[in-house]
Amino acid sequence: MNRRDPELTIRAVITGVVLGLLLTPCNIYTGLKIGWSFNMSITAALLSFGFWKLMHELSMARPWGLLESNINQTTASSAASIISGGLVAPIPALTLVSGIQLPWFQLIAWVFSVSFLGIWLAYLLLNPFLVRASLPLPAGVATAHVLKDIFAKGREAMLRVYALGASAAVAAGVKLIDAYWLRMPRLSLPISVPAQGAAASKISVIGLKNLTFFLDPSPLLLGFGVIIGIRIGLSLLLGALLAWGILAPWILANGWASVGNLAPDASWFAELVEWLLWPGVALMVCASITSFGLLFVGRNPPDKRGLQGLPEDRPNDPDHESGLPEYRGNRLTFAGLIIASVLVVTMQVVLFDTSWWVAVIAVPMALVLAVVAGRVVGETGIPPIGAIGQVSQLSMGMIASGNPVANLSTANVAGGTAGQCADLLNDFKVGRLIGASPIRQVIAQCFGVLTGSVVGSLVYLALIPDPASMLITPEWPAPAVVTWKAVAETMQHGLGAIPGHARIAILVGGVVGVALATADRLAPQRVRILLPSAPALGLAFVIPASISIAMFLGAFIATLLERFAFSWSQRFLIAIASGFVAGESIAGVGTAILQVWF
Repeated sequence: MNRRDPELTIRAVITGVVLGLLLTPCNIYTGLKIGWSFNMSITAALLSFGFWKLMHELSMARPWGLLESNINQTTASSAASIISGGLVAPIPALTLVSGIQLPWFQLIAWVFSVSFLGIWLAYLLLNPFLVRASLPLPAGVATAHVLKDIFAKGREAMLRVYALGASAAVAAGVKLIDAYWLRMPRLSLPISVPAQGAAASKISVIGLKNLTFFLDPSPLLLGFGVIIGIRIGLSLLLGALLAWGILAPWILANGWASVGNLAPDASWFAELVEWLLWPGVALMVCASITSFGLLFVGRNPPDKRGLQGLPEDRPNDPDHESGLPEYRGNRLTFAGLIIASVLVVTMQVVLFDTSWWVAVIAVPMALVLAVVAGRVVGETGIPPIGAIGQVSQLSMGMIASGNPVANLSTANVAGGTAGQCADLLNDFKVGRLIGASPIRQVIAQCFGVLTGSVVGSLVYLALIPDPASMLITPEWPAPAVVTWKAVAETMQHGLGAIPGHARIAILVGGVVGVALATADRLAPQRVRILLPSAPALGLAFVIPASISIAMFLGAFIATLLERFAFSWSQRFLIAIASGFVAGESIAGVGTAILQVWF
């Protein structure tokens, strides 16, 4: 490749910013709905290629270059990954715990500051993680191969773009019809069981819809099911059956939760999740921290889920590595780190009235945890943002006990730093595989973080103007918020403030989480493939069963298609699933804002 090919062009950055404007709300929406986000690198690459190829064919633009496309995806993906800055977890949890709700300009500044720190840390780690060690970084490898593939096979790439666009239009149409014209039925089997114990004094029967068992006509959930795969889908279904099918009626019978709306089709999610969150959160937190710790026991193979057919990344092969010179830290890197660190400390003191020494401690803690997260992402492809946050919460809980504001804000620093660091390391991997300039990617990442901070903050405030009444509801389950809030309250009040029966559930959930995470890391392969995913199992406890069912169906349909239409699935399945996620998210953000404000 000619090193003089256009790279950091105005149109590449603007294209990334525009796609960031569109894709960032998607992750805010899905994060508050199901607690997961979607890596937008490949989606951004496909959309930009399709747009500029069309413009070139109309003689309205010069050809779109590979290096420009990399700048575009770096900008767009960093904007979309802004949710690691706290918008779907610690920030709303802070409002629920303390009542603090930052105005828009302060929220933008806070999200930008914690994410900006991650950029400079990633730049510092470029040499040890990508040049000397050459970590696999599977997500970066996948993006690089997609970029090379779409530029080598332009017609095939356009077919994927059309598939993505068509599926996005269908998903948006379904969402708009459901919101404004024809409320689609939430189908459920007409099955009910007699109420027992304490519940029998208020209700005679418990129906499946009361326990949130129904089919949700959501293309987004089906699309996410396709992306997560059958193991996660089955784990979600198992967790839903255990939590909402077995434990929920038992909770009602014992009087540990009482229902308000007695209508036959009413959802009792809000009442039941107040108890179910304890075993679910314990399972997720203990499993995440255990997996996090076990990652340092021996060498961890990269996560190749979703990377079938891609060649191994061989750092000594000139066909794979770009041959760029070794990067050496310079004054710009350390100046960036110092400026970002001062900004983060200042923001904590000014916005949250955090003690200056606590704010200062939060920075090196965040940097250490972000380095660890970068290593984990490099080895496995999975950014452990949740585990990083909980480790920081537990650590800060011991340093500044009884202070939930400091607990959540300092953990937010760790999560935001780790999230952007992981995202940029993946982008650096793409750059090394196609011959891009790291400093130009840093500049693109800064534009993306600024875009994501502004758009993400405004979208969050527009979607959730009243977190206390809107979150942890059937409409906005916000499972990540549930987790961060529960840990902060536990560190503030101690386990003694939790009812005895819930403490037993916490113990059981924690033991199951540790056992599953340990087995998943140390058991033989033939055993691991039979085990449920601990994070997915715990997640099913804090989201309605309807969401778990819909994602399972998506995973099941994808498995059938991969079995009987393998070639077609390899070409179009992820593009269609991405379109479902993006289309419904964008339409959902628009309709939700209109419903809230008008």
